[in-house]
Amino acid sequence: MTDETKDENQTLAADQAEAATAAPATGADEAAARIAALEDELAAAKQETLYALADTQNVRRRLEKDLADARAYAATGFARDVLSVADNLTRALDAIPAEQREAEGMKALVLGLEATAKELESVFRKNGIEKIVSLGEPLDPNRHQAMVEIPSDAAPGTIVQEMQAGYMIKDRLLRPALVGVAKAG
Repeated sequence: MTDETKDENQTLAADQAEAATAAPATGADEAAARIAALEDELAAAKQETLYALADTQNVRRRLEKDLADARAYAATGFARDVLSVADNLTRALDAIPAEQREAEGMKALVLGLEATAKELESVFRKNGIEKIVSLGEPLDPNRHQAMVEIPSDAAPGTIVQEMQAGYMIKDRLLRPALVGVAKAG
């Protein structure tokens, strides 16, 4: 064997040894890269799952609130319609003069109308419908609708006359009170 052939064989052997050691390293690098990619995918999937769970919980809470509101305020339309009955009943009682309230023929009618008015108020309270107290209060545009300004000794903006009672259903305005407020000066 010549020196040249020996050198070629040594170079070839060195290349083979290097390739043999590089192959497992390349496989290990590929495996490590694959594991890192899978861990990234797992983390992304966990994050998406957490977002989906949070979104589901938010939808559930929103639906529960909507259901509670629907239960609490389901009678709003009916209650508005019944308010006119209450107004007419109050007007009927107010229209009876004091001297006729004590007359024998009217006494039973007045007692019946008053009992009906009390029962209606009781049903309103039972269903969360409350009459707004207005007289003597300062004007609140969220609960009152000013119809006229009336010269008065009261402070300006104070309600001095109630033309139509206002009502709340739970914490919502059912109908504003129509009022007259004290005029400045």
